[in-house]
Amino acid sequence: MGVRIDPLTMAETVAATEQFVRDKKPLHLMGVNADKLNQCATDEAIKKIVNESEIINADGASVVLAARYLGYSVPERVAGIDLMQELLHLANEKGYSVYFFGAKEEVLTDMLAIFKKDYPNLLVVGHRNGYFSSEEEETIQEDIREKNPDFVFVGITSPKKEYLIQKFMDNGVNSVFMGVGGSFDVLSGHIKRAPMWMQKANLEWLFRVANEPKRLFKRYFVGNATFIKRVIHEKRKAKK
Repeated sequence: MGVRIDPLTMAETVAATEQFVRDKKPLHLMGVNADKLNQCATDEAIKKIVNESEIINADGASVVLAARYLGYSVPERVAGIDLMQELLHLANEKGYSVYFFGAKEEVLTDMLAIFKKDYPNLLVVGHRNGYFSSEEEETIQEDIREKNPDFVFVGITSPKKEYLIQKFMDNGVNSVFMGVGGSFDVLSGHIKRAPMWMQKANLEWLFRVANEPKRLFKRYFVGNATFIKRVIHEKRKAKK
């Protein structure tokens, strides 16, 4: 489908990401799901940003299954929210600094209060809510540059976050950037995550649709149908 996916496990992703931190090199840590691949099929700019990311994970069971169906070896799903938590554990243990950018102010406040208990040694050098004008982007960029965090977790919607991360990196902000979508809402307790049995059964998407039908019905039901058609088309092309 024209998008690279790295065949990495969760543990391998964490190890590779830490190496970027140790080497003081910038990194766009990208996770792709069916929705992101649909965006790439219709938006060449997003596709370019995705493919130029240093690490690209399969953040969705549908992507793992599709990759295997098309003959590619992808070991497992690396869910963005789980990867974020693994990196927070790493930062807490190793003293790496973090910056949180996104969501509503009250979500950030509640999330940081929880993190103080869960990650008592976590070095939070800055945070900023996700509501801003285009005129404020440079101010946010310079705040991140000045704070110089090892990790920047960006909790705003796609494709806005991809464009913004790429802009910051192009302008020389030297951090590990990870777009985490709505993870701040979940980790703050404002939105519930699917129970573990649904996560293990790859039914987390169904739980999300049931809880936010107006926002997510089209993305998952219409979007997934479109994704399946594209995967089948790719398979047929490969057979010719």
